[in-house]
Amino acid sequence: MKTAELRDLDIEALGKKLGESREELFKLRFQHATAQLEKTHRLREVRKDIARIMTVQTEKKRQG
Repeated sequence: MKTAELRDLDIEALGKKLGESREELFKLRFQHATAQLEKTHRLREVRKDIARIMTVQTEKKRQG
């Protein structure tokens, strides 16, 4: 997900998106540990998405 798209969302939507991304990361890690994950690059993508969401959340909180 692009940062510009995230900036259009409000804080509540960002929180929901963050929860969904963390859940997806948990599932991907589990699949990776059991050797069922074929697209290992998704781990990195989801981690980066979580970081982007958290960054935008912090920006919005500081902004007011």
